[in-house]
Order: sequence, then C-alpha cells, then structure tokens
Amino acid sequence: MNSWEWNKIAGAILGTLIFVIVLGMVAHAVYQVPQPTKPGYIVPGVKVAATTTKAKAMPKAQPLPDFATAIPAASLKEGTKLAQACAVCHDWTKGGPNKIGPNLWNILGNKRGVGRNNYAFSSAMKAKGGTWTYAELFHFLRNPQEYIPGTKMGFPGYPKRQDRLDVIKYIRTWSDTPYPLPAATASTKADAKPDAKTPATKAH
Repeated sequence: MNSWEWNKIAGAILGTLIFVIVLGMVAHAVYQVPQPTKPGYIVPGVKVAATTTKAKAMPKAQPLPDFATAIPAASLKEGTKLAQACAVCHDWTKGGPNKIGPNLWNILGNKRGVGRNNYAFSSAMKAKGGTWTYAELFHFLRNPQEYIPGTKMGFPGYPKRQDRLDVIKYIRTWSDTPYPLPAATASTKADAKPDAKTPATKAH
C-alpha cells in the first residue's frame, strides 16, 4: 500500500473524529437542560439546602449603665491592667507621640477624628464625628469595627460590660482635669434617698 492510500485512510479517520466532537458540542448546546432555581419536588424526610443567605443579624444594643455610679464603682486596678493591650498602638501620656494609633491624652470630652498631633484618621472616623463621651467610649470599646466600620483600630474590643467600665475609669485619669461624670439618673437619686420610715443613725 503506497503513501497515498495511507494519507486517505488517516484523513478519513481524522475527519470522523472532528465530526464526532463537533456533533457532541452541538448536541450539548441544543439539549442542555437548565438547573431549576428551586426543587420541583420534595422527598419526604430529605431537607433541601436553602439557596439564599440571610442577612447577618445586627447585634442587640446594650443598655447604657448609669455612669454617675458605675464609673466610681469600677476598678481602676483592673482598668489599668486591661488597658495595657492598648499600649501596643497608643501612647496616653501628656505630650506623648502618636504611634500606630493617635495619642489618647485628654481624649474624654474631645472631638473625634480631629487633632491628636495631626494624626491621619480614617475617613470612617472623620465621618462619625461627634465627641468622645462616656457613652461613645462604652459603645466603641465593645467592638470598634462594628461601631465604626472602616476604622483603623483593629483591636477586637472588650465584650464584657464591666471590663469597659474599668478601662473607662482608667481613661478618665488621662487628663489634668478628669472629664465630669454625668448627673445621676432619677432612679439612682431615688435609691440614694434614705427611707423616711427608717430613723437616721448618728455617726460615731
């Protein structure tokens, strides 16, 4: 058998293979059945996974404590220990430098997102604005990224209520004149009043 015959046989085989491949691609495109967006039937006892995702539930806001009594009752010793985690990124001495985060001297009662030795605050912190009050620190220190999404502060926060109160008590000392405590709530004032039916005892 000469080379011409071999060429014809090889060409026929190659042509057949190409035809089969093309025919398979056309058939797949024509007869492909799209997947349903939801099951057409449900087999009893078999759970079908949901295709949609639920929005992440927002955490419940914690009620604010009565800072007029909660801060004085907090532990300065514990607050000092807990705040050492902040020392990696912050300096809170008077006239101290900015570090990864801004200097925090006299932070309570001052504007948020400005000053601090020209520290480059995030746009999220600038947009939040406002003043660092006891309530604002209480919320922020619980979970900084959750309270101000986009803040540079990567610290996860203090989820425990008492830990935050202890830290805030220590933060209050970062000033020549500690930020004033708010007025006691009506319920606190009522609790502080002596019972009229109980005679007052004299101090000895």
